[in-house]
Amino acid sequence: MNPRQRRGVLFLLAAAALSLAVFFAVSNYVKDVDSQVGPRITVYEVAKPVDAYSPLGASNLHAIEVPRRWAARTAVTSLRELEGRRVSFPLATGTVVTSDMLIPSTDLSPTEREIAINVNSVTGVAGRVRPGDRVDIVAVFADVPGLPKQARVLVRDVRIVSIGGQQTITVDDEGSVANTKDVVPVTLALEPEDALSVTYAAAFAQEVRLVALPGDVGTNRSREVDEFDASDLGGKAIPEEAQ
Repeated sequence: MNPRQRRGVLFLLAAAALSLAVFFAVSNYVKDVDSQVGPRITVYEVAKPVDAYSPLGASNLHAIEVPRRWAARTAVTSLRELEGRRVSFPLATGTVVTSDMLIPSTDLSPTEREIAINVNSVTGVAGRVRPGDRVDIVAVFADVPGLPKQARVLVRDVRIVSIGGQQTITVDDEGSVANTKDVVPVTLALEPEDALSVTYAAAFAQEVRLVALPGDVGTNRSREVDEFDASDLGGKAIPEEAQ
């Protein structure tokens, strides 16, 4: 093989190697583009602002298609899974709904009822409780006519169903300038009679607190007191005069 032939063979080999490199580069590019534009899946985004605890459905959601690569792993892909479900915090227009935004479905017994009360970082045990935990509910009565100023255990061993995100609410102080405060809604599973007492306390008591319980709390709590007032400190518990 003369020098000219050898150069020809080398050029052919170089051309073949370059062709292979171009082929693999184009293949990778096409694969990357395909992963961005397809396959696509259907997800649901908020069509108009949704307030906390408002039900989701066709009226406030619409379907969009996005590349599977860019969809969140928790994105909900079926409208049936979203119909009637609620979220515990407001959603802005354009928010893609994911499963971790949804309030868990109820698992109440036939005799239980759900109610929600607002707590803060102090009355809610500073974020130390989670859904499924058990708590006592204590109310502090100080300004209710006809009742002594006292702290009273309303219900023992209550199951927490869910805990919402922090919200800012406006509070009117008897005609004065409105103030705002940060609260966290906590949903509780209660028997109907207990639900009424907690609802009353949430409306009229000075404060309603959650008291966290140890995980291995026993059933015998007979020695725990249910009420505490001035008489327990050696004073006299005087009911507020009726107005």
